[in-house]
Amino acid sequence: MKTRVDSFPYLLLIPAFLLTVTIVAWPLFETFRLSFTNASLRPTQKYVGFENYIEIFEDDFWEVMSRTFIWMFIGVSLKMIMGLIGAVLLNAALPGRAVFRLLVMPPWIVPVAIGVFMWTWMYNGQFGMISGLAQRIGLLSGPFEFLAYKQSSFIATIVTDVWVGTPLVTLYLLASLQSIPKDLYEAAWTDGASRFYRFRRVTLPLLAPAIFTMGLLSAIWTFNSFEVIWILTEGGPRGATTTMIIDTYKTAISRFRFGEGSARAVMILISMSLFMVIYLILMARSARKLGKSS
Repeated sequence: MKTRVDSFPYLLLIPAFLLTVTIVAWPLFETFRLSFTNASLRPTQKYVGFENYIEIFEDDFWEVMSRTFIWMFIGVSLKMIMGLIGAVLLNAALPGRAVFRLLVMPPWIVPVAIGVFMWTWMYNGQFGMISGLAQRIGLLSGPFEFLAYKQSSFIATIVTDVWVGTPLVTLYLLASLQSIPKDLYEAAWTDGASRFYRFRRVTLPLLAPAIFTMGLLSAIWTFNSFEVIWILTEGGPRGATTTMIIDTYKTAISRFRFGEGSARAVMILISMSLFMVIYLILMARSARKLGKSS
């Protein structure tokens, strides 16, 4: 006897499937296709094979890629550390906890462009708050343009990106902390476990899945972060803050070399895919070790 298959649920999925194909699959396919052409503003385009990819490696690709991963690693590490500390503090029974939870929200609620423009004023050497405060307390002898030098501009973009991304990490980890049963803490406290021991043996193992998930999402967002760097420095000075996403934008949009830009976009996809695979493998091993130790 044949079982009748109800096709109605599949019909309901058709709009979502078509939307996914339209905004994800087709642009991805078109990017791959253009990466093998010399597409530009010219009305015609010619197939060039792997010429665009060869040119990428002949340029400063490795320098840009290493800078991107360094920028991502430092930014994500600071976000996770500060987000975890903030979540633990906001979860504690402290007076005024509700007010502090509200104060965490503005960097996340304020549009990124507006928040980054605020930071450009703060980094200004003539009237910026940071330079003025550093001069007042004696750290600087005169005005300092933070966005005019390679090292200081690199650090400035990281600080701004951490300011933008930390609130989301904090709120996500805070929600995960509140889902941990209080009975576990009470049992550990009854057994005489110290606060640090409870954090290491109860909080961290149960919070590990949330930390791993948010770490991966934060890495993807930070790797592809465009607004922060572009508004602050546009990839300068002298390429000090040029990441892979900025390099792709400059090639495809500023120079109108769509074929080369598409090849760079494909390299971003490949790089992030490899990173995600390695990250998931390492996190799975860490989770197993953490489970055994607990």
